[in-house]
Parts: sequence; C-alpha cells; structure tokens
Amino acid sequence: MRSHPQTICILVIGLWCATAISAEVNQPDDSEKQGWIDRLLNKLGASKEVDVSKGIDWGVLPGPFYNPEMGFGIGAAAIGLYKPKSAEAETQLSTLSIRGFGTVKGAYGVSVENNTFFADDSYRVTIEADLINMPTAYWGIGYSNAIDSANKEAYTRQTVALQPKILFRVAPNVYIGAGYSLQYDNATKLERGAESALATDPHGPRVLSSGISAHFSYDTRDFIPNPYRGESLLANATVYRRALGSDTDMENLEITANKYFRMRERDVLAFDLYGNFNFGDVPWDMMATLGNNKRMRGYFLGQFRDKVMAGVQAEYRWHIVGRQGMVFWVGTGAVAPNPGALTSAHWLPNAGVGYRFEFKPRVNVRFDAGVGRNTKGVYFQINEAF
Repeated sequence: MRSHPQTICILVIGLWCATAISAEVNQPDDSEKQGWIDRLLNKLGASKEVDVSKGIDWGVLPGPFYNPEMGFGIGAAAIGLYKPKSAEAETQLSTLSIRGFGTVKGAYGVSVENNTFFADDSYRVTIEADLINMPTAYWGIGYSNAIDSANKEAYTRQTVALQPKILFRVAPNVYIGAGYSLQYDNATKLERGAESALATDPHGPRVLSSGISAHFSYDTRDFIPNPYRGESLLANATVYRRALGSDTDMENLEITANKYFRMRERDVLAFDLYGNFNFGDVPWDMMATLGNNKRMRGYFLGQFRDKVMAGVQAEYRWHIVGRQGMVFWVGTGAVAPNPGALTSAHWLPNAGVGYRFEFKPRVNVRFDAGVGRNTKGVYFQINEAF
C-alpha cells in the first residue's frame, strides 16, 4: 500500500506524543533518569525555566510537516526569549522567532517574527519578515474559479516581505501606532508560459506593494505567544500608493478579535474572529486568501482568494501532563469580492487536532493536522496559532 506524506506526518505526531507523554508519566521527579526525548530536547535548548541574565535564552527544534501547497518538508524553529534593559520586572518576556524550511517540492524560505516590550510595556516594537521561494498553484480570483480544477496552473512564487511597526500605550491596555509594509512577489516558471493567467494579468507576474500603516490594539492577554486568559482587538489599516513605490493604489483593513477563557488549571478555550478587507486596485498577490498555519489550517494557500476574506474558529487547548498537551479546533471561512457579499458566500468548513510540547515556559512547539473540504495538511510551528 502506498504511503502518503500526510499519513506519515500524522504517525510522527502520534509517536512523538505517545513517547513524550510516557516519559513524563514514568518520571515522577527530576532525580530519576531522563528519557531520551528529554535529553535530546535539553541539548536543543528546551527548559522549564528561562534565563535572560546573559541576553537571549535560545532554543532550537526541527520537525516535519506537510501542507497542500508545499508537500512534505522539514522545518527548524528557533525561539529566543529576552528582556530589553529598560523592561521592568513585571513586563512580559520579549520573543524572537526564526523559522526555516525546505520541502520535497523545492520550496524553501525563512521567516522572522519579533515582539519587543519596553519599560512597563508602555511601548512595543514588532517586526515580521519573510523570504520565500515556493512552487505553488494559481486558480484565479473568486470562489467559482477556485473550485474549477481546469483553472489550476503551477508556478513558483518568490516573496520578500517586511512589516515593522511601533505601538504606544495611550490608556490601560490600549495601544496605537504606525508602521510600514513592503511586499514583493515574482511569479516564475509559469506552467502555461505566455498563456498563463498571471502572465496576462493586468498587473503582470511581478508586483511590488509599498505602504504606510496605522494600528490600534486593545490587549489584555497575559502572554501573547500563548495566552491563558484575556482578550484582544487588533485593527491594522494600510495605504499603498505609487508615491511610496507601490505598483498600485489600494487599501487594506485587517481586523482580529480574540478571547481566551482559562478552564481548569492550564486548559484554555480560545476564540478567533478574523477579517481581511482590500479596496482599490488590488493585484493578484495582495488578495485575501484562505489557508495558512494560523487560520483554515489544511487548505491550499492561495486557492481561494478574493478582495475580502473572513473566518472564525474555536480551539480547546488541553494540558495533558507535564509539558504535553493537545488542541482541538473547528472553524469556517469564506472569500468574497466585497464585505456585503460575505453573507451569501460559500463558507468552507475546517477542523483539526494538534500536539503541543512546552519547549520553553509558555512557549509551545506545535504539530497541527487540519482538514477541510477535500483537503488536509500538517503544520510544524512555534507558538500558538492565535
């Protein structure tokens, strides 16, 4: 019987989980001999305590994944925890995440995410950056194009993205700020050559988007990478203009609302509501899309794309024992040409299960297996999906 990559990854998750949980259960105190999982993880930087006295407390962990757009691959995630010199004792830890990957389809890339909290958390600086080369596919714009397999055409997407921003506290738990957004996409190795939909697109196969952004945040989460309690309402508005170097004039509004309920000692019930709205002359690469490692997990990233996307999900995070945990989620999402069309859009289902290992205090390594309508994927990441 032929083995499928997603089946292999799910088996890896199961074996890892069973072995690690067994090690926890069979080790009632730290004085007993460590299992091989613990010894390996300790060498990679796993720990039950954080030591920032000498700068950044680093940990690195490799792992397998499978998703529809990139196939089977190996990723490595490094997480650094630190406090800037100006941070007060009660200020939450700052985080620096660096993720790299390579896949059997020839995809590779590196992503960086940094959240720094200064003083008494009176101001924050965040940076997101991506450098990716990914063989993928394009169906066109809109739901009707996405469900027609005849529209699917392969191409390779080369992406450079950078989004720095700074936020200042203006009231208890309320922040406002500004930032910059740069994204460059180049579609190469077009399956249909000069007849490709991307080659004949009015914006062409290469698009540069450059804009300035404004940000609002109401945030009571106790620890952003893995909240146990609290809520957040985030709104990001970006204006892209030719005067700033952009190829088109467009606007983007992104809204995220999260709520976290602590159940038992370390269980969490989490809710996520998300909307991505684009207006103006929106190129193909800046369309809102379904399917990534945070939302609608398991869907082919970019198959469903349009000017507007909305989604909702609920996730139960179950602490099993020691540093082991599982999550279960359900959700739905849709794309549409405008916000009003979401009410009559085709809402797609999503559900999944994941394994968690607390690599650092409150910093989880996660393996998520998500399924949707005729699709599935397995993701390896650091920090919770939302």
